[in-house]
Amino acid sequence: MVAQQHNLDTIANNLANVNTTAFKEQRAQFQDLVYQTFRASGANSGGGTQTPQPAQVGLGSRFSASSTNFSVGTIEPSGDPLHMAISGDGFFQITLPDGTAAYTRDGSFALDANGQVVTADGYLLEPNIVIPEGARAISISANGNITAILPGQNDPSELGDIQIAVFPNPAGLTRMGQNLYRAGGGSGDPVDTTPGESGAGTLNQFFLEGANVQVVEEMVRMIVAQRAYEINSKAIQTADDMLSILNNLKR
Repeated sequence: MVAQQHNLDTIANNLANVNTTAFKEQRAQFQDLVYQTFRASGANSGGGTQTPQPAQVGLGSRFSASSTNFSVGTIEPSGDPLHMAISGDGFFQITLPDGTAAYTRDGSFALDANGQVVTADGYLLEPNIVIPEGARAISISANGNITAILPGQNDPSELGDIQIAVFPNPAGLTRMGQNLYRAGGGSGDPVDTTPGESGAGTLNQFFLEGANVQVVEEMVRMIVAQRAYEINSKAIQTADDMLSILNNLKR
């Protein structure tokens, strides 16, 4: 029942984030617990014969991991020149206030008071890109090159290049909230990559990536989790009734 509660919590979090930019669906994974072995397979059963199968009773299941589905969500138009969606693998690199690095698929960037490209929470995009005041016709190519027409000029000027990070095992990233991930552990070290090269995805300006949560699928999984919880509860009640009958045999 505890395992199914974790399952339901995971499903509820997926449904709560169905409109969260670039949210990645999670699934609860389970493992069976230890077994009581009453008779081993191949045990001597007399007359030179052996038992072909073991006699074991399992002790339930446990919540073992939260796997993340990193498939690309729906690419939706936004109309903002600083909004970007990654088509394919990779993460935007973010610098947190303490100087450490974080990673995100959320490309809903904006400008701060200094013209720096930042996230919705004000965290700097890495490498740091500065858009001068009065710049117009901001363009971001599929490979991350940023250009704009500066005041007093007629030709576009190059402002920098966006790099994205690719991980050997993105499923090993740790979620931090605020659409951010932290590297380490099983994720491997990030590899700074030019968009569109070495297996990295390309950038789509004026678009945002939607959540990859499938609502109908989550609702079905929620019903299955609820039924599993109920049947586990029924098993406990049935076992209690059987023990009550056993105790009453003495009377």
